Amino acid sequence: MLEASPDRNSSHSSFVFLGFPALQAHHRLLSLPLSVSYASVLLGNSLLICIIRRVESLHSPMYILISALCVADIVVATVIVPNMLLSFLFDWDDISLAGCLAQMFFTHFLSSVESTLLLAMALDRYVAICKPLHYGDIINASMFLKLLLFTAIRSGSIMLTLVGLASSLSFCGSNVIRHCYCDHMALVSLACGSTDRNDAMGLAVIACFVGMDITLIIFSYVKILSVVLRAAAGEDRWKAFHTCGTHLMVMMCFYLVGSITFLSRNLHIPIPTDVNTFMGILYILFPATVNPIIYGVRTREIRNGFFRMFKMQQQKIVTVKISTIKVSPATKGHET
Repeated sequence: MLEASPDRNSSHSSFVFLGFPALQAHHRLLSLPLSVSYASVLLGNSLLICIIRRVESLHSPMYILISALCVADIVVATVIVPNMLLSFLFDWDDISLAGCLAQMFFTHFLSSVESTLLLAMALDRYVAICKPLHYGDIINASMFLKLLLFTAIRSGSIMLTLVGLASSLSFCGSNVIRHCYCDHMALVSLACGSTDRNDAMGLAVIACFVGMDITLIIFSYVKILSVVLRAAAGEDRWKAFHTCGTHLMVMMCFYLVGSITFLSRNLHIPIPTDVNTFMGILYILFPATVNPIIYGVRTREIRNGFFRMFKMQQQKIVTVKISTIKVSPATKGHET
C-alpha cells in the first residue's frame, strides 16, 4: 500500500517494493524459479561445506576459503530471497526505513566479502602454482588473520559509510522502491535532496572492490595460465585454460552485472526497471548457485572427498545393521 507524499520537512518511515512491474500479474509464477534457485543455493553450498568439514584431507587454506565463500553465498541469498518470496506470494511488499537500511548493509557487505574471498582464492592459487616453495611461508594462520582483519575493516567501514549517507537523506517524494530488495541507488534515487555524496560513494565502492579486486584477480590468473601452459602439454593445457576461463566467466558475471546494476542510476544508464531488477538478482544468485559446481563438482579433490564420505556413511550403516541382533518370538519361547 502506497503512502501519501509527506511535506518537505518530513520523511517516509516505510517503503514499498515494486519489482518487475511489467510482470505484476505473474508474480506467483516468478516465485517458482526463485524458490528453485534458493533451494539450489542452500543445498549445494551446505553440501560443499559439509564435505570440506568432514574430510580431513580438505582442511587446507584453499578449501577453507571455498567454505567461507559458501557461507557468504548462503547468507546473502537468505538476506533477500525470503522477503522476495513473501512479496511475490502474499503481496507483503512493505519494509521500514530501518529494515531497508539493514538489508542494504548486509547485502552489499556480504557481496564485498565475497569479492575479497574471490581475490584471496586467486592469490592462493597464484602462490601455490607460481611460488610453490614459499607457499607454507606465505599462506598460513597469520595470513588468514590478516585477511579477516582486512575484510572486516575494508568492507565494514565502506558499507557503513554507504548506509550512513543513505540514512541521512530525506525521502519526501515517492516511497516506491523499484526493485525487489533495498539496493543502494534504488533507495537513494527516491531522496528529495542532493545525493552528490551518495553518488560519489557509489563510485568509490566500485573503484575499491571492482577496480582493485578484479585487476589483481586477472593478474593472478594470467600468471597462473602462463606457468601452467609452459609446463603442460596437449590435453592438460586445455584443462587449465578451461578451468581458469570458467572461473573468470563466473567472476565477470558477479563483477560486471553487479557494477552495472549498482551504478545504473548513478550514471543515468537507461535500463528498464524489470531488466535492472533481474540483473540485481542475477549478480547475487547466479554465482551462489554455480559456485558449488565450479569449486565442488569440477574439483577432483572435493569429488573424491564426497565419495569417501559417502562410503564411510555406508560402512556405518552396514556396521549398525550387523551389530543389531533381532530375536524372534519363537526363539524367545524356546529359551524360556
